[in-house]
Amino acid sequence: MSMHSRLPAAGQQGFMGGYLEALALVERLHRLLLDVIKDEFERVGVLDINAVQALLLFNIGDNEVTAGELKTRGYYQGSNVSYNLKKLVEMGYMHHQRCEVDRRSVRVRLTQKGRDIRDVVGDLFARHADGLQEKGVLGVDGIDEITHALRRVERYWSDQIRYIY
Repeated sequence: MSMHSRLPAAGQQGFMGGYLEALALVERLHRLLLDVIKDEFERVGVLDINAVQALLLFNIGDNEVTAGELKTRGYYQGSNVSYNLKKLVEMGYMHHQRCEVDRRSVRVRLTQKGRDIRDVVGDLFARHADGLQEKGVLGVDGIDEITHALRRVERYWSDQIRYIY
């Protein structure tokens, strides 16, 4: 069933239309973010890593984590994170080590090569943050308002998943 196949009641059409537009915008922004990261990597000559993997390195940062922890935090789907972590270890962007307590679990952390990628993404985001403010696209109040609204939607969706049964 597509998002448009269920027509809302007359009084809800305005809100429903806005909600569908917001959903489409979130999807487009995520794809656009990956394109922006990909373009930055092409500009600096890093061609062996994709945007999803670079974002994964950025989100891990200085932490030592398991694939399950990344999935639990809501960053990634299980199969995607496992595949990308394996590739990043093979390419030398991450170290991996079996957990002492649970030998089935593998903990990962960035190598220096991975930290270099994290820094490229961090610098890109810092330039964007500065540009958004300098050009008057978005200020502190605006970003706080967007973040607050998105967190409320995240909580609502999380509650829908938890309490659906």
